[in-house]
Amino acid sequence: MDFTAFREMRPLSQLMFAAFVMVASVLVFIMVGLIVALPFFGTTGLMNSLTPEGMNSPENIGFLKYFQVIQSIGLFVVPPFILGALYHKSYKEYLQINRTTNAFIYLLSAISLLLVIPFINFLGDINSQMKLPESLSGLENWMKTMEDTAEVMVEKFMKVENISGLMFNIFMIAVLPAVGEELMFRGVIQRIFTTWTKNYHWGIWITAFLFSAMHLQFYGFLPRMALGAMFGYLLVWTGTMWVPILAHFVNNTMGVMGYYLINKGVITKDIEELGTGKEQLPLVIISVISVSYLLYLVYRYKQGKTKMPANQIDSQASRID
Repeated sequence: MDFTAFREMRPLSQLMFAAFVMVASVLVFIMVGLIVALPFFGTTGLMNSLTPEGMNSPENIGFLKYFQVIQSIGLFVVPPFILGALYHKSYKEYLQINRTTNAFIYLLSAISLLLVIPFINFLGDINSQMKLPESLSGLENWMKTMEDTAEVMVEKFMKVENISGLMFNIFMIAVLPAVGEELMFRGVIQRIFTTWTKNYHWGIWITAFLFSAMHLQFYGFLPRMALGAMFGYLLVWTGTMWVPILAHFVNNTMGVMGYYLINKGVITKDIEELGTGKEQLPLVIISVISVSYLLYLVYRYKQGKTKMPANQIDSQASRID
């Protein structure tokens, strides 16, 4: 079958088709997932799991975690490979997973995610104080409801008592989103918007905006968008998807590990307040300066390795295929 027609589609058409593939894929995975789960949970168990009261049952939480994994795979992990195969002669080339880079770049990227925590918390603190006009009170109430629901869900998912539960949470909350969301957003959507606008900065920031909006947690919109932009620049500057995947994994794993250690009493909840409050403004400034310097090193390293322009999204990272 000739798929070259997909490669000649305009960016808007590619974007619309990408949305269709995502919806179709996740629906198929949900249907298959429910069929597979029926013998284990039963119809009553599945229905109870979807009610607020059902979230208090460990068995129901187990199903919701299973459902979350199925949804993540169907919505983010599978579609990029389908789209990459349709939009390009090589899905590996399209998604930039056939390239790697120096271990030093991976190290710098991972460290930058550790050092950016105070700044991200600072943005989150500002974002949490968002207040809409009275005329938009209905929208604000809906946003707060979505935020509260997501917070309850995350707390139920994150609260585990043993290492096996922790490992599954890392797989569900760190591994799958790091791979799937980066392939979909940075690998497909960012490429489409970069082509559309003919400017990789626009491609990065539009994608970061959509990446944050997709989570429907509006009181954490700014920090999530900042992280999305950071991942986007890491992809452009290094030319390999594995760098933003690693950065995304490090960020999410820190959240999972932090919650686990707080729950176990190993560390205090105060660590979540790093960068918040006027008294910690110097720490935020240090965070911004240090992370900016590390990202500059990443940028300069790759610029020194290639004469290609910085907005070339297929930059010369080392091929691994």
